[in-house]
Amino acid sequence: MEPAVARDPDTVSVRPRRIRVVCWVLAPALVVMFALLSIGLHGSTGSGAATFQRGDQLAMTGLGVLGAFVVLLFTRPRVEADARGVRVRNVFGGYDLPWAVVRAVRFDRGSAWASLELHDDELIPVLALQAVDRELAVDGVRALRALHAAHQQPGPDAAHQQPRPGQPEPESEVVQGQRATD
Repeated sequence: MEPAVARDPDTVSVRPRRIRVVCWVLAPALVVMFALLSIGLHGSTGSGAATFQRGDQLAMTGLGVLGAFVVLLFTRPRVEADARGVRVRNVFGGYDLPWAVVRAVRFDRGSAWASLELHDDELIPVLALQAVDRELAVDGVRALRALHAAHQQPGPDAAHQQPRPGQPEPESEVVQGQRATD
């Protein structure tokens, strides 16, 4: 099996585990189930004069193959990051983002997967870091956060940014449990 999170300290590559196992078991099962159903399609359709033909059987098998293909799409998610930025591939589509546009790597309590919070307040889902993978997801988020912190370039006005609505103001330096005064 491939390494869980990192190939080296400056590179992170994560793919979900559980969903891939489920999909690789479910896809062949769908093909077999629809193939068996197609074998059962013969004779009359009921009280009518129509009968099942060879084309109907092939169509049923084709539906099984199509269903397996759709299930295997869920094995696509991946996240890769390095000094240049982070590349996210989800079930449909993907993102190639430099670290400069990423505000934070989030994995909120109760979330099914992690997300990247961008400076324009957009959230990009990272389906490769799923809660069901537990330690793999935690390790992946920690590695992404470490890379993000290492490659973050604060802008000239970073010290004067206003907090977003609904978030508390950042605290000043704390000295022995007391808020430092200016």
